[in-house]
Amino acid sequence: MKEKYELYEHVYQDSEMACYTLEELIKDLKNKDNKIKTILEDTLKEYTKYKEKAKKKLEKNDQEIKEKGMMSKMMAGMGIKKEVINDNSDSSMADLLIKGISMGSIHAEKLLKEYEKEVDKDQIKLLKDYLNFQEKTIEELKKYL
Repeated sequence: MKEKYELYEHVYQDSEMACYTLEELIKDLKNKDNKIKTILEDTLKEYTKYKEKAKKKLEKNDQEIKEKGMMSKMMAGMGIKKEVINDNSDSSMADLLIKGISMGSIHAEKLLKEYEKEVDKDQIKLLKDYLNFQEKTIEELKKYL
């Protein structure tokens, strides 16, 4: 991947992984009585939109679409299953998601600082919008802690 498209790639990969983990979590909570399910579904829809936006930008620039590896997905899926088995309370699920979103946000902030002067404004706008979405999601999830 050319560095000049690094921000698009980050948004794509991070949102792709978020979609996968949210889908797994929603599946695991299907027969449980959690109030957090609605926010999980809404958050999944938003991550899907960002994944598609980033994918279109990468395709438009003839860039290869690199998805997260199967091992990363398997590890995330196993971690989710373990958490749901141990404690599937809304508080525990919110805590799990806040930690995951925060990790992606920290990486995005680093990339923004590193490439801000090297990439076009469209990438910066997409990444900043993505970060704002993640911050709002974290604030929503905090209500469940």
